[in-house]
Amino acid sequence: MTSTAFLQYCLTGISIGGIYALIAIGYTMVYGILRLINFAHGDIFMMAAYFMIFAMVDFALPWYVSIVIVLAATILLGVVIEKVAYKPLRSSPRMSIMISAIGVSYLLQNLATYLFSALPKGYPKIDFLMKTITIGGISTSVVTFITPILTLVFVFLLLQLINHTKIGMAMRAVSKDFETSQLMGIKINRVISFTFVIGCFLAGVGSILYFTPRPSVYPLVGSLPGLKCFIAAVFGGIGSIPGAMLGGFVIGLSETFIKAAGYSEFSDVFTFILLIVVLLFKPTGLFGEKITEKV
Repeated sequence: MTSTAFLQYCLTGISIGGIYALIAIGYTMVYGILRLINFAHGDIFMMAAYFMIFAMVDFALPWYVSIVIVLAATILLGVVIEKVAYKPLRSSPRMSIMISAIGVSYLLQNLATYLFSALPKGYPKIDFLMKTITIGGISTSVVTFITPILTLVFVFLLLQLINHTKIGMAMRAVSKDFETSQLMGIKINRVISFTFVIGCFLAGVGSILYFTPRPSVYPLVGSLPGLKCFIAAVFGGIGSIPGAMLGGFVIGLSETFIKAAGYSEFSDVFTFILLIVVLLFKPTGLFGEKITEKV
């Protein structure tokens, strides 16, 4: 493998890893607040792709208007799901809310199948993101180049928000002790809704970056990326934003180099092997904290 090819694969791997990281952050933030694995997160990512098809294909809106509509619709979908499917079960056993999340996932998949059919639909081309740029001897698209940059920027801004703002302080308090935070006057519903807003915004951004170089969308397309992003969150330590980012980059790079070596059929298998290894040797992930259960 030449140095140019190696750098090309690195850029591709970091790019797909950046998308995984954005979606994994949604998993890790919801878990940090509610101790809930939001299994519907990958399907929200899928619905964002259909929102883009509606905006650019059915209504012929320009890409910059469509992106705003897609992000707003994705956020609205996530908040509605939280209010309807999760909020009523907040005081129920954790298994109940997890089953509800699985039910929402299947609901979104079947709703997409009913509304759009199971046949793949072409994803609209965003010409700006598909332009080819050359850096040194490496040729790549704008979307591949800017994805890791956007990921790092969003993670930096998110960490600043969590560590240096009032709502961020409330989110940290709720993640430490839900009941005590409520007794201290923190508006729990507002904090949880804001968490879903951030997670769904990042899922919407990840959806645009993920599908732009891909030809089509179908109702089950969010399942495998959703699982990979969940594994990325577990690998880094679910509840840790830097850990989710690192996990996304690791999986993206590993997947790319396995495919480059000619073992494409094993790229997905490796991701799940990685999950098993992490659970065996470090169940809390690289940056995860041990949680002491109160009795």
